[in-house]
Order: sequence, then C-alpha cells, then structure tokens
Amino acid sequence: MGYANTEQIASGIHFRLRARSFIVAEPQGKRVAFVNLDACMASQLVTIKVLERLKARYGDLYTEQNVAISGIHTHAGPGGYLQYVVYLVTSLGFVRQSFDVLVDGIEKSIVQAHENLRPGSIFVNKGELLDAGVNRSPSAYLNNPASERSKYKYDVDKEMTLLKFVDDQWGPVGSFNWFATHGTSMSRTNGLISGDNKGAAARFMEDWFEQNNTKSSFSNELETDGIPRRVSNIIPNIHNNHHELLELAASFQSSRGRPATKILSVARRVRSALRQADKPGFVSAFCQTNCGDVSPNVLGAFCTDTGLPCDFNHSTCGGKNELCYGRGPGYPDEFESTRIIGDRQFRKAVDLFNKASEQLKGKVDYRHTYLDFSQLNVTLPKQGGGSEVVKTCPAAMGFGFAAGTTDGPGAFDFKQGDDKGNPFWKLVRNLLKTPDKKQVDCQSPKPILLDTGEMKQPYDWAPSILPIQILRIGQLVILSVPGEFTTMSGRRLRDAVKTVLTSSGNGEFGSNIHVVIAGLTNTYSQYVATFEEYEVQRYEGASTLYGPHTLSAYIQEFQKLANALIKGQSVETGPQPPDLLNKQISLLTPVVMDSTPAGVNFGDVSSDVPANSTFKRGSMVTVVFWSACPRNDLMTEGTFSLVEILQGKDKWVPMYDDDDWCLRFKWSRPSKLSPRSKATIEWTIPQSASPGVYRIRHFGASKGLMSSIRHFTGTSSAFVVA
Repeated sequence: MGYANTEQIASGIHFRLRARSFIVAEPQGKRVAFVNLDACMASQLVTIKVLERLKARYGDLYTEQNVAISGIHTHAGPGGYLQYVVYLVTSLGFVRQSFDVLVDGIEKSIVQAHENLRPGSIFVNKGELLDAGVNRSPSAYLNNPASERSKYKYDVDKEMTLLKFVDDQWGPVGSFNWFATHGTSMSRTNGLISGDNKGAAARFMEDWFEQNNTKSSFSNELETDGIPRRVSNIIPNIHNNHHELLELAASFQSSRGRPATKILSVARRVRSALRQADKPGFVSAFCQTNCGDVSPNVLGAFCTDTGLPCDFNHSTCGGKNELCYGRGPGYPDEFESTRIIGDRQFRKAVDLFNKASEQLKGKVDYRHTYLDFSQLNVTLPKQGGGSEVVKTCPAAMGFGFAAGTTDGPGAFDFKQGDDKGNPFWKLVRNLLKTPDKKQVDCQSPKPILLDTGEMKQPYDWAPSILPIQILRIGQLVILSVPGEFTTMSGRRLRDAVKTVLTSSGNGEFGSNIHVVIAGLTNTYSQYVATFEEYEVQRYEGASTLYGPHTLSAYIQEFQKLANALIKGQSVETGPQPPDLLNKQISLLTPVVMDSTPAGVNFGDVSSDVPANSTFKRGSMVTVVFWSACPRNDLMTEGTFSLVEILQGKDKWVPMYDDDDWCLRFKWSRPSKLSPRSKATIEWTIPQSASPGVYRIRHFGASKGLMSSIRHFTGTSSAFVVA
C-alpha cells in the first residue's frame, strides 16, 4: 500500500510490522492513548472497529475522543484495509485478512499498554536531524511567500521531538518521537513486507536498549554495520577449534520437513524467548508528522536514462515522469538506503533520549470532532481588511496526482505541475464521472482527473467526514491530522494552534509549549498543501482533495479545538463517518491449495548450504525450502524463518528470526496457477554474530483442497560461522 502499483505484490518479509502504544493517565483523571502503527496510514474502518472492541472491553474509558491511531507511512506494508474505493483499486479490493490482523494487533497493543499502567514520568527533548529528508517538490515550496520562507533555515522540517517514558520502579520503558520523512526508502518494485526507515529505526532502538541499557557510553553500542548488537553475547563461545566446529556441524544434516504445531513457531521466536516476564519490555516508536513533501531519498532525483538531474519544475526527464527517480543514500541498494535513513533517525533518538531532562507536567486532556470537509465554510481575512467566507469542495484528485512523485513515478503522459489537464484523459474521466461547473470552479486551478468525492458506486470512493483531534500531555500538544501535511502546511498549523494556546490569558502554557503533528491519524484523506503550493499543482497540491482552502479549513477548526481545550469547553461530536464494512468488495483470489512434488514433504530443503561449509561475518547464507502460501497463517506471534546456534552438543538456541534486519524471508511460486511454492531464507551474518555452529529453520502452514490448514517445519544442514 502506498505506490498504487498493481504489480507490487507482497512476496515475503524484510522485518515485522508492529503496533506500538503508549497510554498516559492522570491518577483518578483523564487519559490518552496513542498508537504508532507500522502501516501506510490509519484507516477509518480500522479505527471504528478498534474502538468498538475497546468499548466492549473497557466501556467508555477509551473512545474516539482520546485514542489516536497514527500510521508511519511505510509503503511496504499491506493494502486492502481502508474502506474507500480509490484506496482499494490496486489491492484488488478489500483484503479481510490484512484488515483483521491490523485491528487485532492494535487492540492487543493498547491492552498491553493498559495492563502496564504504572506510576512514572515523561521527559521531552528536541533536536535537529539534518540528513534524513529533502524536499521532493521544491518548486512548489518556493511558491510560498518569500517573507514566510525567510523565517526558516530549511525547506523541510529538521526537528525531531522525543518523549522518554520512565517507570518509577523499572526506569526507562519507552520512547516515542516525531520526525518528518516519507516511508519510501523501499521502492515501488520491492515485494517484502517492511516498516521502511521508521520501522527499521524502531527495531534498532529497541534492540539497542535491550542490549545496552546498563551502559552509559554510546560510542561502543553499535557494530561497524550500524546495527545494534543484540543477543550475541548470550551464548558463551565454547568452541575455539575450527575443526571441532566443522565436525559438530557435519553431525547435523538437514531433516525432512515434518508436521508441527503452531505454538512451536511462537515459542522459538527470538524476542519472546528472551523477554523478562516480570519487567516491561522497552517500546520505541518513530512516528510520522508533516512529511507530505519530504523524501528520504536525500541524494536528489535523477533521470534513469541520462543520469542527469530531473526537470526542476515538473520532475520529468525529456517530458516523461516515469524516468525520474529519487536516490537514497545507499543508492542503488534500497535496503542499504533504508538502513542508513533508519540508522540516522535511531542515532538522533538515542542522543535525545539520553539527554532528555525537561519533564512534562500538568493536565492530560483532549478534544475531538468530526467535520464534513466537502462543504466547510472557512472565514479568511481579506488583504484590505475585513473577511470573506470561502468553501471547501467535495474530494477530487488532479492530473498531477497520476504523475506520482520522485519516490514512485506514475505512468503514461501525466506530469506534476499540470494545471490544464489533457483532453484524452478528460474523456476517460468522463466515463466514470463528469464534474459539474460548480466542482470545477471550486477546485480551480486543479484540473480534475477523478471526481472521487462525488463518485458513490459501488460505494464511496473518497472520505468526506474526517476526524480532527488534540491530545494534551502537560506542555506537549499532539495534533492528530488525517492526512499528509506538507512542510509549510504543518508549520502554519502548529503556529496557529500555538498562538491560541499561548495567548489564552491564563498563562497556563506561556512560551513553554511543544506542538507536534501526528500525520496519517485515525483515517486517511491524502495531502494538505498550502494555498500557494496548491496553485502550482505538483503531486501534493493535486492530491489535496478538498480544494485550495483545505489547509485554511484545518487551521480554523483546530483553532476552535484549541480554544475549547484551553477554556475547558466541550465541542460538538459532529457527523459520524460511515461504516462501510458490509459493502466491501474483494477480487483477491483465495488460496485454493498447496502441494509439493511426489515424495517431497512441506518443509523439505530444496537447496541446502554446501557440505562442511564455513561462512564469515558479512557473508550471506541462503537456504531454499519447499513451502506453502504464507497467507494460510501470517504467524503474527511466531516466525517464518529462524537462525539457531548450537549450545553444547545438542541444544539449539534461537538467535535471529523474521523480525531481524539481517534475515529475509522470500516466498515464490513457479507460476501463478501452480499450487507448489518455495521459501528462500537469506541470512546476512552480522558482524556481532558469535562464532559457532548454526542452522536455519522454516515454519509454515499448508492448505489442503478441503480447506484444512496444517503447520510444518523444516531444518537446513548445520554450518560454521567463524
């Protein structure tokens, strides 16, 4: 989900996706719950169903008012879990399995946080991270007033805001931070499920804390590959003789695939095996904010045919948008780019975490309302004095939307910055829905490609009712927005809310206030560009659904929420968004059955490690197993792949699983119509790996023709790491 590329089909796991939650509660008072979700964005339907479950479990303790679910914007997560048609086309409609696993995971995360509520303190810290994001639409940014641009040193926000959670008994138990950069380090050709750069940063920091929370020096806590050490020194190095290791390894040949219980995979998962039951696990979340025009591909955008920079105004190469791609710092290796951008965020977060000293003090509070963004009245000041009332519009997407961005270009002859449109594509558009003059005028200067807000068949194509929300924790204020604000849009919104809170008259905040935007929260409605950026109609402006005054509408309504918050007033609930679950259509073919060649078991090794093999750190070990479709069981509490080390003569200890950066699980069928499939497991041996005897295991589940699901496991021959 993210690139809208029908050919981008999930085919394995880079590392696992998580829901990470914090709850802050006043004793005998109000509370807020914030969920950082490893997915492209929040979904209105997911939010509705999570809240229904929380109500059944806790009554009115957690509601739409005080729960925020924010997506990190990875473009390597599942699709098919939103409820509006336009976001389901490229996933072949609604995918119930993806939807259910997101709802389940978010609920479990909130329940765990609720059950872990204990007395503690929260500290806040801020700092600049300079090399993890660049503006991918600089020509649009330059259309903002020069006087406004002169207030800022950069054309993207470089500030990271971090919270450090400290348990009165256990000490530090978590950190959440907000920083703006897109989840597009992994490209539109990637097929592995991945949390992209923010998911990687979270994995790095949680592993860093687990391994190093007793150390004070940061300099020795990272290996040369930039990935934290984790479990390497749990296993004592009992064999120093290489010949002895080879002999031991030779005694463990690959075993035939065999039936297994589902719990076996869960029990072998590395982090569950190491978890201390009596101590809360450390949770680190890297949250998304106003990332609308911010790319992690920091080397710039270049033409794939010439190697020259793309056209500045339109991001084209010889007039074609599909040749213009942004380059990450690890170019041409997107995995390395993801690691580097994740590592940069991780290092900055550790620095802020270690130095956080300002404690959050004061009230916990919140305000939330639903608004119909298809017809909001917005009061704007006029240049000569006085004011005028303008309106937002029903949702529509412009021609520049179809051009894509330098992170993932579109196709055909679309280009960013198109404020006229194309006669041929207007004919195609009119087959779906011809916008009337009122809508054309309202959305001007956007030429309408898809009039999604007025398309209702077979059900709504785009949202009209959106949630906005403010969460307050002492002097920290979180603005939950259901979209992607550009850099300048975010700055304007933050400043507008800060002005209301600091000029309230009671001096409760003064100048000591931290305002962050939580992007892609509670539902999704694409982009929010400034009025001036909208005029240029680059991708972000063309994807600003509700017309040129969308940002002004947000600012106006958030100012109302902020006023109500500071004055202790209630706000109207507003019109409820629709629940379209029963209308969803899915065209995704279910798994019919799995099979293997005659004489082959599920889990048998198809391609083993070489006999008597020794591998050095940094090299890759590859094993291929006969497998079955991963959709039979997503192993959400288990693992598809596992690296084990031999302890003593016969005890195998889990070391790395499919939630580790160094281990990749790749699944493939020889042909779409074949019931046979294979799993390739690739382990890039970390620099921190202990010398010893290792083996690789695969867990899976096969489906019989009569719908029976049976779990299996397979094991490679042993090998030596020296």
